[in-house]
Amino acid sequence: MATLSVVNASGRSVGQHQLDERVFDGSVHIEAIRQTVLNYLANQRVGTASTKMRGEVSGGGKKPWRQKGTGRARAGTNRSPLWRHGGVTFGPKPRNYRYEIPKKVKRLALKATLNAKLQDEAIVVLESLQLEEAKTKQLVLLLQSVGAPHGALIVAEASDERLQRASRNIPDLLVRTAGSVHPYEIIRCKKLVVTLASLSLLSERLAGQADPVEESPVHA
Repeated sequence: MATLSVVNASGRSVGQHQLDERVFDGSVHIEAIRQTVLNYLANQRVGTASTKMRGEVSGGGKKPWRQKGTGRARAGTNRSPLWRHGGVTFGPKPRNYRYEIPKKVKRLALKATLNAKLQDEAIVVLESLQLEEAKTKQLVLLLQSVGAPHGALIVAEASDERLQRASRNIPDLLVRTAGSVHPYEIIRCKKLVVTLASLSLLSERLAGQADPVEESPVHA
């Protein structure tokens, strides 16, 4: 049964935490992670790219030259896609790239990313995370003390205004709650910093997942 060292804000070990074996079982489901990441990236797309077809380009009402007798190719409009300043053939139009995947796949991907970070020894468990003031300097010192100075993802048990304000000026830092963290964010971070309370909430969130989903790759 896996355990992790619990550290305080100074980076000193204050005990051991036994991980929930229903969640931290060592399994890393690559297909679930792939589907969830692709879904996340697709849902971030705005889909506002737009081009004009030949019927939408201004001008072009007059036939450039007569049909026969000039020796040149036939032309009906100077707004043809073959012409400069003409329309665009099969160009992009505004569209919605958003789609949904099963919740079981998302939970399986979240579980898989947590196991991957555990295998990489990239999880830091904090006893608690309470900032006295909303100061960036305090948060930077804390992250340095726990060995996560760059590219960290902090998972708190609930939204904390002081923590949010202190993290604004740290460009490579993400702050999420246990109920909103996404597998894509976990897989991208260098260090996953979680509090004891948020780790318990994550375990409760994932412990009820049905086992049969893990038996074979899941397809959307």
